[in-house]
Amino acid sequence: MNMNYPFAAIVGQEQLKRALLLCAINPTLGGVLIRGDKGTAKSTAARALADVLPPIDRVAGCAFNCSPGAAHPQCAVCQTPDVQHVSALAPFVNLPLGATEDRVLGSLDFERALKDGRKSFQPGLLAAAHRGILYIDEVNLLADHLVDVLLDVAAMGTNTLEREGLSMNHPAHITLIGTMNLEEGDLRPQLLDRFGMMVEIEAPKDPLVRAEVVRRRLDFEADPLDFSARWQTETKALQAQLRAARQLLPRVSLSDALLTFISQLCCEFQVASLRADIVLNKAAIAMAALDGRTTVTAENVRDAAELVLPHRRRRKPFEQAGLDQDKLEQMMREAAPTPERTPPERPNRREAEADGPEDVQMIREETTEQVFVATAPTGVARIDIESRAATDHSGRRSTSVGTRHGQYMQAVQKDAPVQIALDATIRHAVFRDPGTFNVTSADLHEKVRVGKNASLILMVVDASGSMAARKRMELVKGTVLGLLEDAYQRRDQVAVIAFRGTQAEVILPPT
Repeated sequence: MNMNYPFAAIVGQEQLKRALLLCAINPTLGGVLIRGDKGTAKSTAARALADVLPPIDRVAGCAFNCSPGAAHPQCAVCQTPDVQHVSALAPFVNLPLGATEDRVLGSLDFERALKDGRKSFQPGLLAAAHRGILYIDEVNLLADHLVDVLLDVAAMGTNTLEREGLSMNHPAHITLIGTMNLEEGDLRPQLLDRFGMMVEIEAPKDPLVRAEVVRRRLDFEADPLDFSARWQTETKALQAQLRAARQLLPRVSLSDALLTFISQLCCEFQVASLRADIVLNKAAIAMAALDGRTTVTAENVRDAAELVLPHRRRRKPFEQAGLDQDKLEQMMREAAPTPERTPPERPNRREAEADGPEDVQMIREETTEQVFVATAPTGVARIDIESRAATDHSGRRSTSVGTRHGQYMQAVQKDAPVQIALDATIRHAVFRDPGTFNVTSADLHEKVRVGKNASLILMVVDASGSMAARKRMELVKGTVLGLLEDAYQRRDQVAVIAFRGTQAEVILPPT
């Protein structure tokens, strides 16, 4: 049995640990996204949370994690008389990157449905993670069809499975925890906004701290049981703190002045999503509960803003992520200390910038040639980028066979289809045995779909030299700004790499 590294034994990373504990206190926060370089213990911290989560009351043997008194109507276990209620560990479910859609959503037994006319549902990972944590390592590499599933579930709190006229749904209130490395690409904006909080972590710079991290890790690997036992006192104290915080949470209050201040923060940092205001409110309340207080302070709001706002702030290409700490501290000083004081009026920060995205884009697409014309910002000459195909197919948004979504073109025989082709399945059963209609697994067919592929527009620029390099960079910047709107609409990505001599740097990751 694999053991998790004790949460209490994690060295440093206070902001990350606090964000994870907030998820344990209030599961409706939406979870946390952990970004950082490889080897910075992102997965270690996320998995360690499983051992300190408060237990849940559930029906024994239920595959849907039904709580007592809220049984799922189609749960066979919950519908039996004399069901037993038990206190169990909160679910912590890992979603593999290569999981199929049926493994995540669950599946319907079509053979039994066609034979007996009865629904037979096999619960998936979403059912297992109900009322708990769904953990996704390298979430930015998750397939698009699974991202679509998570978006639906995160928005509705319900998992709905639709297959050829058969429907099944069940509650799926999950807390998302994801880890990722920005070197491997960013998340889709829709999924990024679904994460309530985000933490950027990096390896410690202090040699003494790094040495302590390595020392504890080696001790854990040498004898996990002994190492965990040495941290048992701290672990139990942390569990007790979380239980007390959950009980205190409904009694924590946030003043109207701080609520107004939260909205002012979201406006000043140009956050479009109203979800930010709601999550920031909940995170500040959960922080107060974690500290054992029934009143939210301005410091709670500031600390929560550092977790909730950075990944939701509107940014231009080439602009650094994160919050302006000086601006945040200044707003803290100007914040209203009492409800009677009117919050300061928000200044107008829309200033004309020489490198603003006032670009005109014109795209001409032909059979074997695509020309992108982007007018650069003021003072920068126009640049034309031509992409000529060596063959009749350029590859840009080309068709792809075997996609999850797209036009249904044909059916192929398959014992365990992901998307069953009901028409072909019935025809095969009828032709195989015209006398008696009997559908078996040998008759099952899967749909073959044809869809469109997006593409990556990669610009590589020579950054060597002085004045000439600056001019080239200005031209590239103007072109990128002109391409972004089209790339967003067509789900393409734009990236820029600059090279000088034998060195190269990604100055704009795919976005």
